[in-house]
Amino acid sequence: MPARSKAQQKAAGAALSAKRGETKPDALVGASREMFDSMSEAELEELASTSRSDLPDRVDDDEDDRD
Repeated sequence: MPARSKAQQKAAGAALSAKRGETKPDALVGASREMFDSMSEAELEELASTSRSDLPDRVDDDEDDRD
């Protein structure tokens, strides 16, 4: 599943960095912390590798409910 926004892609990158031991998990907050706790390294890699060029900055929570 590709990232739906630049914010989600960035949070996934931060969580992935912590999963790999490149940064400290204690530094994560918000969405990146939740992603770190609930997603595998492979899932985070997929989200983080999404190209940001065509993504909106953010997606409203109520838009997620439409899927």
